[in-house]
Amino acid sequence: MVVPLAPGDAADISSRAMAEVMAARLGVPVIAVNRPGAGGAAGAAAVVNAKKDGQTILFAQNSALTFRPAIDPQAVPYDPQKDLVPLGISSRTPSVLAVRADAPYKTLADLIEHARKNPDKVYIGHPGAGSVGEFCIRLINTLTGVNLIPVPHTGAAPAVTALRGGHIDGVVLALGALGAQIKAGTLRGLATSNKVAEYADIPTLKELGHKEELFGVWFSFLAPAGIPEDARKALIAAVEEAVKAPAVAARLAPIGILQSYGSPGQQAAEIHGEFHRISDILAKARGAK
Repeated sequence: MVVPLAPGDAADISSRAMAEVMAARLGVPVIAVNRPGAGGAAGAAAVVNAKKDGQTILFAQNSALTFRPAIDPQAVPYDPQKDLVPLGISSRTPSVLAVRADAPYKTLADLIEHARKNPDKVYIGHPGAGSVGEFCIRLINTLTGVNLIPVPHTGAAPAVTALRGGHIDGVVLALGALGAQIKAGTLRGLATSNKVAEYADIPTLKELGHKEELFGVWFSFLAPAGIPEDARKALIAAVEEAVKAPAVAARLAPIGILQSYGSPGQQAAEIHGEFHRISDILAKARGAK
């Protein structure tokens, strides 16, 4: 199971939790291998080019399936809607713009005002080129007219480390990578893509008066197109069992990963719809320049 995320990320933890259940269902070991880079595209490309025998699968977030292909199609050597087959959506977690708790800006408006007064000097980290986080930063720039500088990292954990060390001013990451530190009071959430009861004090962009919401993060399993049909059906059944396992959900909820099963058909529709929404936003942004 190729995981195009850094070791130790909340999503990496979730993939390994589900791998245990899948292994029991399939009767073979399911070994997670981290291949971070290029917003998940490096790992996805490795799976696309793997043998089509059902022995190699992908656990990817939507950045590799919708954002990276829309933002920089020349850098993505695969078509996620043709070269990969869906096995099911597993999890969802909101995107959150967070800063250190001791930062002088207490709200998103404070951060934007700081960026206006310090043009091209406010740096916001994200998990990699073409990631959901990078697009969210660019969306905030479009909506507010400031220029927050996106800073790529090789995953969420390195971005959080850079923020905690004072090397960047903020991050846009999945709640799963930030939840524990927001609860502990070391980081402060300024905006989120979706409301979560445990973090109800973090507003969405629309609550703050903007016309667009940040994009959330979702995770799913895929396989190379062309694998044997019996292998595809077995993998789909294993994914569904792992996603719906109560023990897995209980293990992941505290770190902000919400198990939310979606069938392969729903997964294909979400990839298609989100890709076109991103493409539309990009086209409008480019037309406005």
